[in-house]
Amino acid sequence: PDRKLEIPVDPLLTAASRERLTRNFFSGYDQEHGSWGKDQKFLDWDSVEYAMKIAHSKNDARAEHMAHQTLTEQLHLLDRAWGGVYQYSTGGDWNSPHFEKIMQMQAENLRIYALAYAQWHDPQYLHAAQEIQHYLRTFLKSPEGAFYTSQDADLVEGKNSAEYFALSDVQRRKLGIPRVDKDIYARENGWAINGLATLYIVTGNHATLVDAVRAARWVLANRALAGGGFRHGSSGRSGDRSDPYLGDTIAMARAFTALYGATADREWLTRAQEAMTFIGKNFRDAKGAGFLTAKALGDRRFSTQPQRDENVMVARTANMIFHYTGKSEYEQFAKDAMRYLAAKPVVDRLPASSALLADTEIGSEPLHLTVVGRKDDPAAQTLFHAAQRYPSDYKRLEWWDVREGHLPNPDVQYPELKRAAAFICTSHTCSPPIFDPDKLSGRVDKLLSLR
Repeated sequence: PDRKLEIPVDPLLTAASRERLTRNFFSGYDQEHGSWGKDQKFLDWDSVEYAMKIAHSKNDARAEHMAHQTLTEQLHLLDRAWGGVYQYSTGGDWNSPHFEKIMQMQAENLRIYALAYAQWHDPQYLHAAQEIQHYLRTFLKSPEGAFYTSQDADLVEGKNSAEYFALSDVQRRKLGIPRVDKDIYARENGWAINGLATLYIVTGNHATLVDAVRAARWVLANRALAGGGFRHGSSGRSGDRSDPYLGDTIAMARAFTALYGATADREWLTRAQEAMTFIGKNFRDAKGAGFLTAKALGDRRFSTQPQRDENVMVARTANMIFHYTGKSEYEQFAKDAMRYLAAKPVVDRLPASSALLADTEIGSEPLHLTVVGRKDDPAAQTLFHAAQRYPSDYKRLEWWDVREGHLPNPDVQYPELKRAAAFICTSHTCSPPIFDPDKLSGRVDKLLSLR
């Protein structure tokens, strides 16, 4: 825990901090083997996402190479027989995998490979995402549609399973299957839902969306707390004084936000707002610097601290909800989380990309695309799916059906048209209506180049 934080007044990074972190981001890259760091190898999702972001927005060839090399090397950790990704590889290269399969690795690899496919249309990236989805469905999906937590690394506890995982599906099953941890947690399901929603946005595969929505419905029915939050497991265990945890509710808030982007169904945005409001009421640090990992109890024996990755998620999710709704309280939540991330010594923790991602998004407007038309109109549906597929991890995508009333954030007034149309908006102007979905991507590229 950080006993003494130097908390900045301005939540955004200073120019000096931004320059230092950017330098660390590039210098920390392993040019020989890919990824960041020299010991364990895995897909550092924040770093790959940041490399993809600046490769696209700044046409940075060095960042693009880093993303491609890491995504390609990470394929060594993809289970060729069952799909899914192993947790990491030791020894500084990709050839000594630890065979455990935990949900966060599955979900974030799924999300990043989907985003990479949208950006570069490389079929091996789509294949990787689909193989992870196949593993989730085959091994970690419960009969009710929620997702289990993980699968052990070894068939026999304590015995290395390298020979076992070299076998085919049939050969493995003859020997048995490593134990699956069948606990069902809100946090792990939030991670999975977010990854699946991203894959659906990229591919339009309806079965993928069904999986995501079914898991979300299960969590709402079985893990929800009054006021919009979520408990971790099957019950608020009497001996667990810290339940609820921030990790569960922010993972679900992020998942609901992703589902809104995938469907334009306002229920999901309402759910995201409720979860974020619960976070503000229960986890906000009294000093206004970040959000605590568990609810403060007023008992010094059980004090809690902010956790960096969780605050990155709060910052990015609250900021996105702010842009979707226009409500200033969510902007303030994002800035409070960013103030913790910008504080010393937190700001200099690795990976540098985590703070850079949050800072970039809070300090800029997302790409804003809106479809105007009835949601049962095939032309509007086609435009919406075309807008979804535009490669951006920071995108405010909306669908205005006049029958639903004003958009949640009515900062732009759109005309009612006889034909479905899409609009691209910046803080200064909106494009003329776009009727042809095949022209949408080119129009976005042109408008962004003029910024």
